[in-house]
Amino acid sequence: MSSLLSHNKDQPRIRKSLSDSSPTSSTATTKSLRHERLSRLSSSGSSDVNDKSTNHAESYFLRRENRLSAKKRAEEESANSDYKKMYEKALATNQRLKSKLETSKQELAVIQDQLQRAQKGKAEDCGFNMLETEKKVKQELKMENQRLKDENGALIRVISKLSK
Repeated sequence: MSSLLSHNKDQPRIRKSLSDSSPTSSTATTKSLRHERLSRLSSSGSSDVNDKSTNHAESYFLRRENRLSAKKRAEEESANSDYKKMYEKALATNQRLKSKLETSKQELAVIQDQLQRAQKGKAEDCGFNMLETEKKVKQELKMENQRLKDENGALIRVISKLSK
């Protein structure tokens, strides 16, 4: 009975060490604590009463450790499930954004093509307008040149008549 009471004093320390330990070292910590308890229990005496209380204490602590490990596994599975849900949600969001990006890229390509066509058309219009203007100027110059030739011919005739 005294071993059980002394063990109850140590129980908060054990509980703290279990909660403070990391998930990777929890198995090693659990085994060392079990070994420590068994060695304390076996050193308390070897009478039949002590053997029965030792067996009872061992089974109690084994059941307790099983409950704690089951609880820890359930918490880890719950956390893993939450991470899995978050990952799946992030993955779906990523796919949606990739799709949106691809659509935007296609729209950008179409708009750039339209812009190039518009610029080319504007350049052609400007070129066409320039050609038309140059054509008109050339026609006017030809007409002016012809008028001057005619006038020059008339002046030559007048001068030749005057010189006779």
